[in-house]
Amino acid sequence: MCDGMSRRKFMRDAVIGGVALGIGLSWSETAHSQTHLRFSTWHPPLSREVKTVWEPMLEEMKKRSQGKITSTLYSGAALGKGTEHYDIAAKGLSDMGYFTATWTPGRFPLSDVLSLAVWVEGKDVGTDIGNAMYERILHREFKGVKVIELNGCIQSFLWTKKPVHSLADIKGLKIRSPGGHQTHYIKALGAEPVFIALGDVYMAIETGTVDGLVTCPPLILAYKLHEVAKYGVVSTFGCVTEGVVMYEKTWEKLPEDQKRIIEAVGRNPFQTTGGLTQKDYQVMMKEIVEKGVKLHTPPSDEAEHWFDRFREVTRKWVADLEAKGLPGKEVVKAYNEECEKRGARCVAFPPEWK
Repeated sequence: MCDGMSRRKFMRDAVIGGVALGIGLSWSETAHSQTHLRFSTWHPPLSREVKTVWEPMLEEMKKRSQGKITSTLYSGAALGKGTEHYDIAAKGLSDMGYFTATWTPGRFPLSDVLSLAVWVEGKDVGTDIGNAMYERILHREFKGVKVIELNGCIQSFLWTKKPVHSLADIKGLKIRSPGGHQTHYIKALGAEPVFIALGDVYMAIETGTVDGLVTCPPLILAYKLHEVAKYGVVSTFGCVTEGVVMYEKTWEKLPEDQKRIIEAVGRNPFQTTGGLTQKDYQVMMKEIVEKGVKLHTPPSDEAEHWFDRFREVTRKWVADLEAKGLPGKEVVKAYNEECEKRGARCVAFPPEWK
């Protein structure tokens, strides 16, 4: 060294200094750029999401980094309840995690736009839409984290214990809602929304606490709800706003080459892995039917009656946002544009706003 300091003493002091300053890099991390990520998700361990998306995504990061990025996956309630998964990653209990924004009402008001009623059959498409919306407007709601991707899931349907064919059949039913717009849609159709954790829905339907639920096809299979909800109405309720975020301090200390790999793999993990894409949607719907669920697709005039009520929900939601000084109509119009670019129809979009 030019100042006469030995290399060993220099490195020892640098490591000690790094810890003292809170940088948190160990000697092995500094020398070999090894990164071990703790990934969290509320999805059940044996679900399609875990087996066809999250495990393959993490393996792909390891492969592309030639083993420098390794990981441990914490699924289900291993690190906390479903409603806690944003904070699990944001506060560093995990380094990266999948969360559902809709489960924390009022926290991400503009991002609720991604859960408007829309026809989207693949999460790969939903993620393209969500990422575009993040770049256009929604980035302002996610301070203090690194957003890897944002999506609106795929369309949810109404799943019930008894057959539903019309608005008259829905009136008075108790329906489990995932929150967000779906709660208002259920009310608009004359039913009573009930919010309970997905893990408790099976017993709630079985015991008659609720008459059905609104959710997407993958979760019907993941939680075996096809065993108690034997009827499905194929008329979109939209879904929930979700995504992958990273603990900001973990992101900041990553080497640039690893940042590029994580972004490339994780920006659209469904496209990267081939899990829960449009093709997989058809497979899931077939599985649900094979498990004994009877599907009903309402005729177009009946479906439009439902969608008219959903549009009224949108108008009220936008009015409430704008009363708080938030750009409600702007975000809805932008969302409709991004949907149309990708062949998705937002049935909750008021036509007069075109």
